[in-house]
Amino acid sequence: MSSIIEFLKKDRFAVNAGIELLEVAEGRAIARMKVTKVHLNAGGVCQGGALFTLADLACAAVANSHGGLTFSITANITFIRSAQEGETVYAEATEVVNHPRVPYISVELKNEEGDLLAAFTSSGYRKLQSDQK
Repeated sequence: MSSIIEFLKKDRFAVNAGIELLEVAEGRAIARMKVTKVHLNAGGVCQGGALFTLADLACAAVANSHGGLTFSITANITFIRSAQEGETVYAEATEVVNHPRVPYISVELKNEEGDLLAAFTSSGYRKLQSDQK
């Protein structure tokens, strides 16, 4: 699975946001992001797009954990509580449906205390080897 971690290091937006992929296994991944001043919105809490990006990278790791290439076709996030500057947010992604073409993935974003901050779901489109030419 280290090849997926290396592949996703090319996601410059996520890397520049300070997101780190910690673990990847088939159908499961964990990523984290420390909330800094650059992540804050005008209200002084973590901007929703930063949390979405964290969830999206964990989702991408899961979607691509079986080999091949998968792209998101839908994504939805529900924000439950704010993340504050100095908090570390973890994204725990799980593949709910491992369909050969359209996987479905769920991601929970939690702080260090285990408080649920947001819930993210996504479906993807898996390209077959013959599609990648």
